[in-house]
Amino acid sequence: MKIIGSFVSPYVRKVLACMHLKGLSYEIDPITPFFGNDEFRRLSPLCRIPVLIDGDFTTSDSSVICAYLDEAYPGHPLLPADPKDRARARWLEEFADTRLGDLFIWGLFYQKIVHPLVWGEPGDQARIAKTLSEDAPAALDYLEGELPETGWLFGDFGLADIAIASFFRNAAYADFEPDAGRWPRVASFVARALAHDAFASTFPFENIQRSVDIKGRRQALLDAGAPLCELTLGEPVPRRGMMRL
Repeated sequence: MKIIGSFVSPYVRKVLACMHLKGLSYEIDPITPFFGNDEFRRLSPLCRIPVLIDGDFTTSDSSVICAYLDEAYPGHPLLPADPKDRARARWLEEFADTRLGDLFIWGLFYQKIVHPLVWGEPGDQARIAKTLSEDAPAALDYLEGELPETGWLFGDFGLADIAIASFFRNAAYADFEPDAGRWPRVASFVARALAHDAFASTFPFENIQRSVDIKGRRQALLDAGAPLCELTLGEPVPRRGMMRL
């Protein structure tokens, strides 16, 4: 199987963590969507990552990919068995992908890191301020009432745990961490989830992707053992796509 998408993306991180739980091997083309070529845009018409290529089957969207992996491959189940728990797990995944994505990716990570780095322009300071003062606290208040004090949401570590925790990694890159005094359940849950090997196994690759100059990045990833695809769908010049800027 091949995954197209950056190690730093929370949606790619979610899929890779699920593949780790399933014991599935993969090759990865760690590009960001801004640098995807025409073939990438054909495979992902919304210009989003990740994209999964499994033989002659291709699909995009992390939730679709994770559902496919759970249905197509045995091993560690990503969702709980009880129908009500499964529904709740899917809802929490959706809350993470939409609300936490809007806050921590588009409200913080994109504005503070990606926008200046890729486009050479300052991010939206008003949006950053509103995210920090109003929107993120409201979302964490909700999660504080949903997350367990210890352990995982549905017994075994699974998709809902992964989906929620993944976004806090990017929030930390943008200098936001949950206040353990105000949100103790959120803070402890995120810490133990991100310490799970399903996440931690790829963190060295994230660190390389974030810190090494693009000219030496591929070799640095290979030297670190990253399972890179032989060919890339990336190109050197970024292009805007169907995304919230």
